Amino acid sequence: MPEIEPWEYSLYIPNDLRAVTVSRRTLRLILTMHGLIGLVDVAELLAAELVSNAVRHTKGPAALRVCWSAGVLRIGAWDADPEPPEAPRSLDEGVELEEGRGLALVRACADVWGWQPLARHGNPGKYVWCELAAA
Repeated sequence: MPEIEPWEYSLYIPNDLRAVTVSRRTLRLILTMHGLIGLVDVAELLAAELVSNAVRHTKGPAALRVCWSAGVLRIGAWDADPEPPEAPRSLDEGVELEEGRGLALVRACADVWGWQPLARHGNPGKYVWCELAAA
């Protein structure tokens, strides 16, 4: 795979569940245009889980951030709630549940994930992110 220059995109989204679909489709387009089609399916799943958590569990605006650098794709969602995300359950634990599996899927599918407090435009909040290596 030829070396791809670093890039970053941010998508500001309202607190609306339709933002999950908008985020997934936007991410698919970004990755396709940058020649990273092999990462699309897993990246879409991860972005959907992160954005879904951001709009379901908070009342304010949110944002999706997608960065590429040194062969690593970082996907993150910012939301206006400064509280840490709930610790992910194991996938076995949540097999019968309709909700609560999002971060367990992120932990299972991403190479690494984490979160940090992050204020945006004067709003307190947090940034939950994960990374996928291209190889």
